[in-house]
Amino acid sequence: MHGDDLKISNRVKESMDAGIGAKHPVDMKTSEGLERLCSKQGRGSAKYPCRMETNEKRMADPDCPDTPHWRRILIIADIEGSSRCSNRRAAAFLTREWALACRGMTLDVAAVVNALFHAGVEEIRVKDFHRTAWNLFPEEIPPQARVIQGYRPGPVPGIGDPEGAEAAMFLGMHAASGTDGFLAHTLTSRISSIVVDGHLLSEAELFAASLAPYGVRPVFFSGCPVACRNAAEAIEGIETFPFPKAAPPPDIAKWRSGLARAAVAALANFRTPPFRPRGPFHAAVTLRDGPAAARKLARRWGFRLDGGRIVLHAQEMNQLYLQLIRLCYLTPTTEKILPWALPVYNLWGRLGLLWAKRVCARSETSPR
Repeated sequence: MHGDDLKISNRVKESMDAGIGAKHPVDMKTSEGLERLCSKQGRGSAKYPCRMETNEKRMADPDCPDTPHWRRILIIADIEGSSRCSNRRAAAFLTREWALACRGMTLDVAAVVNALFHAGVEEIRVKDFHRTAWNLFPEEIPPQARVIQGYRPGPVPGIGDPEGAEAAMFLGMHAASGTDGFLAHTLTSRISSIVVDGHLLSEAELFAASLAPYGVRPVFFSGCPVACRNAAEAIEGIETFPFPKAAPPPDIAKWRSGLARAAVAALANFRTPPFRPRGPFHAAVTLRDGPAAARKLARRWGFRLDGGRIVLHAQEMNQLYLQLIRLCYLTPTTEKILPWALPVYNLWGRLGLLWAKRVCARSETSPR
């Protein structure tokens, strides 16, 4: 789904405008079989609430006038594809442009969170996932949502515990290394490309695959047009909403409203299964600094080198993700001290965010 083609049901529009998404809740529980408990005479009424029991977490009942949707959402938020990131300095750290981009990213997320709650979502967790993972201003996001900042060692690398989330939404993401997307990179800008079995690997694939063992479905994605195309080509059924990075910039308020509507519409996306691509996977990693840098990293971790490219092999995407994390961010020594190093890194990020808030408070051009 793209922004210009977005079609939203009247019920979804009503839930966004009036906050009545939970007026006639659709309750679906897990069991071994499938049993429809709503009567044809009273589906959706207070007397005969629509219920479905299934071995899947949620399934739509096409005969029911109420629209079932996901109710526990994990949002993963990045900055490059957000509304106020317009250049490389805005994605950096401790720059005025970055501070203002943090505020724009926050307002993007807040618009989506508000709309999802109004549509009947019961639980939302927002994972800040750019650079230090301290970019969002939690006080400007509805307090019912849980904003998670800083990185966690596991069980999902960087994210922590998905804690029963049913569906994931990726906001403000960027395109894969090797593409012509806005500030395109995969994990780090030091990598010029990661080719896996003939295609360029994106972060959306790595994150979605890391959530698949927990049954989390990647239902929605926003970012630059190239990033949206990357996600749609890799992840079956995912719905996308692009932010056009080319000049002139769009009307931010109008775009943000469209983003929120698109996220609400994606609540009814039951087409997208958990992302479990079949292995084995063969990856070739090319570094921007050339073969010498690749040789150094390959020797550090015992990876094979082929023509200046680092070659990785993994049976599952999650194993490949862990190999890439080691390659991009760690040394054997820092991996050992990671439980003690992460709190220090998170403190650095927290201090940077306090500085960003002061910059925005002083700025007369702080985005609304």
